[in-house]
Amino acid sequence: MLPEIGALHETGDPWEPYRLIDPEGSRVEPVALYFKDVQAGGSPATTIRSYGMDLLRWWRFLWALGLEWDKVQREDARDFCLWMQYADKPKRDHWRHRGTVPAPVPSTPRAPGPKKLPPGTPNPVTGKPSIGTKYSPNTRAHSETVLRGFYDFHLESNSGSLIVNPFPLARSRRASRAHAHHNPMDGFLPEGSGRYRPKIPARVPRRIPDEKYAEIFAGLEWDRDRALLASWAATGSRAEELLTSRQRDVLAGEQVIGVIRKGTEDYQQLPASPDAFIWLRLYQEEFWRKGSPRGRNEPLWCTLRRPWRPLSYHAARAMFMRAQQLLGSNWTLHDLRHTAAYRMANDPEMSILYVQQILAHRYLSTTQRYLIPSLDEVIEQGRAHLARQERKRLHPQPPQPAPGYNPDSLNNLFGGPL
Repeated sequence: MLPEIGALHETGDPWEPYRLIDPEGSRVEPVALYFKDVQAGGSPATTIRSYGMDLLRWWRFLWALGLEWDKVQREDARDFCLWMQYADKPKRDHWRHRGTVPAPVPSTPRAPGPKKLPPGTPNPVTGKPSIGTKYSPNTRAHSETVLRGFYDFHLESNSGSLIVNPFPLARSRRASRAHAHHNPMDGFLPEGSGRYRPKIPARVPRRIPDEKYAEIFAGLEWDRDRALLASWAATGSRAEELLTSRQRDVLAGEQVIGVIRKGTEDYQQLPASPDAFIWLRLYQEEFWRKGSPRGRNEPLWCTLRRPWRPLSYHAARAMFMRAQQLLGSNWTLHDLRHTAAYRMANDPEMSILYVQQILAHRYLSTTQRYLIPSLDEVIEQGRAHLARQERKRLHPQPPQPAPGYNPDSLNNLFGGPL
């Protein structure tokens, strides 16, 4: 396991949202230059943070082995990708307990709670595996792409002592770009990009069945949480998009809620159900009586207690996880978006093009994933097929008469059914 030295600091400066710090507390200049280039391309601060976590992991690998960033060889990049494949992820303490002395173990044993499943075990309710101890293929693929782009940038800038990119392209692509001479009438074939990029398994979007959604909804305590779940399941917006809405973005008369789209940062109004607006009004009236900020430019979603603050994604996620404790499920907030997408895509009276616009998908092929039957539907149809086969085995049909014979005459002759 790598030593946890260095850090990625959030500065609060819009010109430099994040800064990679070495063990001496100094800024890592090659990473700072790359961040400026990424930010100039229109990437938000969340993208820079995502890239920064991958670069921090790579720099810790270099610091542990005593390597210089501009003198590494392809063998070093290969060893790093192998390390990510087999090493365990670091275990981090909760943010409330970092830097504090661990509390003593109580002498009186606690009452036994629900048995916690081992990491990576599929959940018995949802079928989704829990977070494992190893780095997932998506994390490793993202890291390889970021590091290859980082070294491509410095090769073009002629920075340091770089001669080649330590994270090379796949051997089949060294002489050409991806999808060269592609026919626009044909689909894109899967084509590997990085030599050390792992294969990512295709994931089927998981929706929450209606009966399980009703159980989770019934376990919520506050009208604010009910309004949130009803809005997510109706609009199909991402969790962060809905949490950034203002009170002026709610138009109950037109039954739409305005959000800022992720990536493009475009403003878009999304249709919501009457049920969502009822819970939203109940939540607002209750909190306005308590003194919650009221105004067109005030946040739409606030904390439950003073001091009133905008509801963050992590607080909303914790609320959703608490609501699932009794059910024992591990659905995420993004599964609510999948649920809304499945409902709209499988409505025979709604065009898939309208669903694409509501979900803000760039490609129609992304929306068409929701036309594929979900895993729950596949299992249900498989069980129904096996039940039909069992009924045929227990109650076989009598053989049909040969062609040319009158069934009524055979029944009179052999005493068949009347």
